[in-house]
Amino acid sequence: MSTIDLLKWRYATKKMSGEKVPQSVVDRIINAAILAPTSSGLQPFEIIVVTNQELKDKIRAIAWNQSVVSGCSHLLVFAAWDTYTPERINYMFDLVNEKRGYVNEGFEAYRKQLLSIYPPREAEVNFQHAARQAYIAFSMAMIQAAEDKVDCTPMEGFDPNALDEILGLRALGLRSAVILPLGYRAKEGDWLAGQVKVRRPIDRMVREYK
Repeated sequence: MSTIDLLKWRYATKKMSGEKVPQSVVDRIINAAILAPTSSGLQPFEIIVVTNQELKDKIRAIAWNQSVVSGCSHLLVFAAWDTYTPERINYMFDLVNEKRGYVNEGFEAYRKQLLSIYPPREAEVNFQHAARQAYIAFSMAMIQAAEDKVDCTPMEGFDPNALDEILGLRALGLRSAVILPLGYRAKEGDWLAGQVKVRRPIDRMVREYK
């Protein structure tokens, strides 16, 4: 199937069957997210994988009681850095230098530029920037899930502060941005299954300046 066909196939599944997604497939979905492009290549987020049923039940309670949270196979939590620090920025630049085997003068100048701009900014500004990067990876995960015929449900409908507390994210320097339950659509009980996918027509979505 083409990417367009896969995107037509997927939908925000409202009820999962309970069938487990093979770990090899979950790993592939996560790797797609890790390979996503991010601003300055900093990858300012982490992916928390929740399979513990008790934790999923707790998260469901602060996610508008949506059954897909507790009924999914794996719950992916995309958690962005709470801010940019010199340590976080330097780690990524040092890693690039290590993996590529050389130090580039222009790249080092760019490091200094980021260090002079990012860490001094307000933490909330940095978190919002980091969260936008997490969303890019989040989209890649959804596309890969569709490729593997795994259903998923992109969700912002949860209390982020409560989720951060449940998972202890603040102590890790993280804040939850968006969550993605993975699984397989239930054969019955999903009101959205089989519904026509509706999107605004292209002439209402695209403006061309020629």
